[in-house]
Amino acid sequence: MTAQHTIAVLGLGRMGEAVATRLAAQGRQVLGWTRSGRTSGSFDTTDDPHEAVAKADVVLLALFDGPACRQVLDTVEGSLRADTMVVNVGTIAPAEASELARRLGASYVHAPVLGSVPAVAAGALQILTAADPDTLDRVRPVLEALGTVRRVDDASTAAALKLIANSSLAGAVLALRDALQQADALGLSRTQALDVLELGHLGGLVARKRPFLDSEPKTATAVGTAPAGGTADFTIAALAKDMNLLAAASDMPLRCVSELANTPGGPESDIAVAATAPAPADAVLAPLRAYIRGHATGDPGHFRAAFLPTAHIEGVRNGVFVSWPLDEYCALFDGSPAPDEPARSRRIDTVDVHGTVATATMTLRHGPDTFTDVFLLVHVDDRWRIANKAYHRHL
Repeated sequence: MTAQHTIAVLGLGRMGEAVATRLAAQGRQVLGWTRSGRTSGSFDTTDDPHEAVAKADVVLLALFDGPACRQVLDTVEGSLRADTMVVNVGTIAPAEASELARRLGASYVHAPVLGSVPAVAAGALQILTAADPDTLDRVRPVLEALGTVRRVDDASTAAALKLIANSSLAGAVLALRDALQQADALGLSRTQALDVLELGHLGGLVARKRPFLDSEPKTATAVGTAPAGGTADFTIAALAKDMNLLAAASDMPLRCVSELANTPGGPESDIAVAATAPAPADAVLAPLRAYIRGHATGDPGHFRAAFLPTAHIEGVRNGVFVSWPLDEYCALFDGSPAPDEPARSRRIDTVDVHGTVATATMTLRHGPDTFTDVFLLVHVDDRWRIANKAYHRHL
């Protein structure tokens, strides 16, 4: 591919504009088009997608999702020249990638990228590329202007690998969130915590996203305004979309999907804002703490404060399934702590809030026995209560 050939970039969002700007800066003729009509001074644009693709040797799709890719291709396919290559750098489902590869044949290059806007500007993307060998040879100089080409067997595999890569990124963001919440609970300053985290396994993420992370934490009641940090490189909405695609493609649970959906700052905030989410409010922790006090003291009044009157406590006891109503459960406690109470411990492991319902898990170490308790909580009458509990006794 020589510099005088034209590249049509369809989609001028954050990544599309960065790609078009990079290619134009490398001396290539770029003509951009976007459905929103936004323009850039860094390269030529048109409001007619047919004009863009009719002049192009390479049509580069930088669109949000699979439906957008199909819609745009439906619009412009009749204007594509027979020798035009279509390069898709977007993140779509494996099945959608396979469909586009079948539709366009040897002219299609599926090339999802690892890296965001700064990596585009530096030509440092990692590009997972599935293409016909001859087509890849022709388009390789364009891709190498953006980063390193990594050959993948087929479009579906390239799309799946991109989703897995983004899953690890989502996990890192949420691990950083957990670390910052624990630092807040320990009374550490945000600067102290980030300085140390930057030295460890999350260091690269912390260093890249520091502008979004530096502000001190908000309270749980003040969520809704994103910390200052500049323009998002990769938005929460985009990452959540990718995780939904992964969950659907794998048919496997993916906890980060719901966790990303409940982060502060709104969907157009940078993914780093998800790491600044406050810890669960004391209100939702109150019934769990009352439950712990019930075990610590043996006083059933604490359980009555923690549970709804209609609650049931369920599990397998001595090989038999039991489902106790609250009164029957409270009758197990005589108002005195267990003789070995000083050696016992309880730990709240997880709390996930979804509007007016929440789930929680807890580990209880009671002498030789360890229990995992799973709670369903509801927000009713202006406070949280435990609606039901199930437990497992580890043998």
